[in-house]
Amino acid sequence: VRLITVADQTAQQQNEVAGAVESVQRATIGAKIAGPIEEMPISLGLVVKKGALLVRISAGEIAARLSQAETQLAQAQRNFEREKRLLEKDASTRETVKSLEEAYRVAEAGAHEARAMRDYAMITAPFAGIISQKMANTGDLATPGMPLLVLENTEQLQVVAAAPEGLALKIKKGDTLSVSVPAAQFSQTGTVTEISPATDTASRTALVKIRFNNTAGLQPGQYARVALPGAAGVSTFLVPEAALLRFGQMERIFVAQNNTAHLRLVRSGEHRDGQVEILAGLNGGEQVVVQGGERLVDGQSVRIVP
Repeated sequence: VRLITVADQTAQQQNEVAGAVESVQRATIGAKIAGPIEEMPISLGLVVKKGALLVRISAGEIAARLSQAETQLAQAQRNFEREKRLLEKDASTRETVKSLEEAYRVAEAGAHEARAMRDYAMITAPFAGIISQKMANTGDLATPGMPLLVLENTEQLQVVAAAPEGLALKIKKGDTLSVSVPAAQFSQTGTVTEISPATDTASRTALVKIRFNNTAGLQPGQYARVALPGAAGVSTFLVPEAALLRFGQMERIFVAQNNTAHLRLVRSGEHRDGQVEILAGLNGGEQVVVQGGERLVDGQSVRIVP
């Protein structure tokens, strides 16, 4: 048989929770004015630049209101300037000039408001990203607050997970946590950027956001898992997986002492990188059989090879 000597180690238990990949920068684009959608030159999956046209809403009433406001502004400006010239010739009063100036300022504000309303008819991208959802089409009637599309920046992603309240207390902003996306065979460590200061009363969980580098072309909405820190100070031993022998529901390991094999029933923990944690049934400093143990029985004499 071949042996290794195990040493007592202090490990920290890990608890995995489910999460989802989300974009750090995500916006639901809605309408501010009512009117039929005149143009919507986008499609699902389209990559757009900042400032690109997303939606054009037909706003004939707003155009008429703007024309009226600009006409009133021009008229108010002419009256105000004429009265100022008359005042310089002592042919008017300061009160009249002040009244016309106020009327001019009101007309100017009305024109600004009408121009702003006209600009609401042109919806542009607030940042560069990809169209992930499209809830309207050309010809649909847009109303104020109505969601039209969702724009996401897939260059910056994060995993959002709900951590149980007991584990959330051990997490701080800036901590490093392991995240994985099984579907993409992706595994990486990320940094906690946000953690909810309040626990949800229904689920007793707190929201945690972990940001990472998107080096695998991940997409928002993918299923993810997050490893959260658990109880510290757990005494464990790491042995090669080949040393652990299963017989039905029992987990067995052979240890060698005075050239004799002794059977031990053990309880295993986490498996990682070809190693397995032994949580119970083994003592520090013992020599564990890692090769040749399949044919051993308790009390059998053994010959140790390097």
